[in-house]
Amino acid sequence: MKETLRAYDEVIEQCRELFVAKLKDYGAAWRILRLPSLTDQIFIKAQRIRSLQEKTTRKVDEGERSEFIGIVNYSAMALIQIEKGVADMPDLDPSEAIALYDDQIGRTRALMEAKNHDYGEAWRDMRVSSLTDLILQKLLRVKQIENNQGVTRVSEGVDANYQDMINYAVFALIHLGEEGTAGAAAEVQNKTP
Repeated sequence: MKETLRAYDEVIEQCRELFVAKLKDYGAAWRILRLPSLTDQIFIKAQRIRSLQEKTTRKVDEGERSEFIGIVNYSAMALIQIEKGVADMPDLDPSEAIALYDDQIGRTRALMEAKNHDYGEAWRDMRVSSLTDLILQKLLRVKQIENNQGVTRVSEGVDANYQDMINYAVFALIHLGEEGTAGAAAEVQNKTP
């Protein structure tokens, strides 16, 4: 579990760095997005990941990593929107937006720790493609809940689904990082006389 927490925090730091950089470029323009718009943004990213996993050629030179980072950040934005409501105009200064981001990520990390304890780190034996499919399934659930005006009979709300998407995306990024490290080590080993 200690290794998972370290890897999780490293991935989150990369996601946070991009969130902060985009805040500097665009401010908190995302505050005007309604939840269905954020859900659709995440859906587009997850669909692109799945497409990249299934196709042998790419026409845009961006891989899965950037899309998984986008899923983390858009899901965090959605959680902030659930808590604060949608604004008519950007209404957060960068420090407030970052504090809200950190709070939502902290809650999501705590959920991951609890679930990881109960599930025994089962995600480590999952494929990145399976994590992608789980994210897509969560998105379809959220879309259905949104179409039902948020009413559920026995299911958890949309916030829990966004948290799960963050955690699945982080797990995928950890796997991709480990694959990259293993691939680089094998390449060095193959070049060693």
